[in-house]
Amino acid sequence: MDDHGSRAQDVVRCDLCQITEIPMYCEFCHIHLCRDCVAKHLSDSSKVHKVVPLQQYITTLRYPKCRKHPIKQCELHCEQCDIPICVDCILSGKHSGHAILDIFQNFKDKKILPARLAGPFPPNQVLIDVPITAISTGYEELYRVTYLNETEVWTCGNECIIRLYNTRKELVRSIQTKSGNLPGDIAVTRSGDLVYTEYNDRTVNMVDNTNTQTVIRLQGWKPCSVCSTSSGDLLVVMNSDDNEPTKVVRYSDSTEKQSIQINDKGQALYSSSGNKYISENRNLDICVSDHGARAIVVVNQAGKLRFIYTGPPPLFIKKPFIPYGITTDSKSRILIADHINDCIHILDQDGQFIRYIDNCDLVGPCDLCVDNKDCLYVAEYFMGKIKKIQRYK
Repeated sequence: MDDHGSRAQDVVRCDLCQITEIPMYCEFCHIHLCRDCVAKHLSDSSKVHKVVPLQQYITTLRYPKCRKHPIKQCELHCEQCDIPICVDCILSGKHSGHAILDIFQNFKDKKILPARLAGPFPPNQVLIDVPITAISTGYEELYRVTYLNETEVWTCGNECIIRLYNTRKELVRSIQTKSGNLPGDIAVTRSGDLVYTEYNDRTVNMVDNTNTQTVIRLQGWKPCSVCSTSSGDLLVVMNSDDNEPTKVVRYSDSTEKQSIQINDKGQALYSSSGNKYISENRNLDICVSDHGARAIVVVNQAGKLRFIYTGPPPLFIKKPFIPYGITTDSKSRILIADHINDCIHILDQDGQFIRYIDNCDLVGPCDLCVDNKDCLYVAEYFMGKIKKIQRYK
């Protein structure tokens, strides 16, 4: 399976030589390395590197950085303020007399007792996750889902056909890709037009009624993910032919306006290969689910890094966190498909973990989207189904 189709059965490879034995990981560059390539990677003295065994990176408990004291890690949680805090926060006296918990215990409480959350939910509203319906798409492997309107969603999988289904489980429309290759990703513009990427053909295409037009054609890069923004722009995640760091490019009417690739320290924001998913948040942040880096990377509208989410402490998920699809809702919360752990992570707009959706019998969730009522549509890779989930009662 080529790169654009390497979804739920991705084999993690060395990002330099592409062999499958990858016991090492560079925490700063977010790339996987085999032992033979470590020396070559470290020889690039223009960047800072920290190479560790991959298993150590996956299992290390990572404390969030303190917003008030950025050089400190938050090992505690203030119950009254409902925020993570560091030792310097305690010494400041602002949390005097408040109940203070170990932050890992707080994560555990949020998973087990989500109804106790004081998060950004409407008052007197009971949290509930109920699967409303399941739509069989006919794909042997289902890759993507995107919202069109209150009754219809577009889907794509391991065929060159993109399908539109309604909530009555009926096939409404089918579109074949222009080149006959598998689509990489799908999105819907503000005007309701379908947009899809063709990885091997290096194109981004738009379908207006029955006409398909190539709106972006790349050279030296391949588009792996796309989303339509609130301003009408397209954000395209693309991988390089020459193993350069992956970048996010903003297009307006087929014209490149912005390129997001490195942080203020000159380090790559995204891993250099593998699948990515992208979504614009209501606050205009750009959220990328980086499968290769096993992280969610969020930058602001200007492309400045805001935060990186690498999952909750491993104590509270059974298997490694390897993110797939990503979307956002009307409250600017970020929702992430955790294919390996069969659940959905919900974060606030600042990257703080809120809770899981793990009670809807999800099997291999690989992508997701929300409608205008914050109902959630989840694509199940192996089942070939879209589950619609009502999150509130």
